[in-house]
Amino acid sequence: MTKKEITIQLPSGLEARPIAMLVQVASQYESEIHLESDGRTVNAKSIMGMMTLGLDTGEKVLVTADGTDEQEAVDNIEEFLSRAN
Repeated sequence: MTKKEITIQLPSGLEARPIAMLVQVASQYESEIHLESDGRTVNAKSIMGMMTLGLDTGEKVLVTADGTDEQEAVDNIEEFLSRAN
């Protein structure tokens, strides 16, 4: 299992379009991937789950992946969330 705390740097935070894109990124991997914020944990491959988090720019989220490609999954999710433009 791989865990990493990531600060969201997307200018608009995680609104509908960035969430859809993040779910696409997460869905490329076989690993189970979850995001946790304020005590709530959701499946990163679920658009509805991700929308319940309501994350904004500057907030921190804990990304957890468990599976054969967990490190690559966490690295690419971090890359996506760290985009400043």
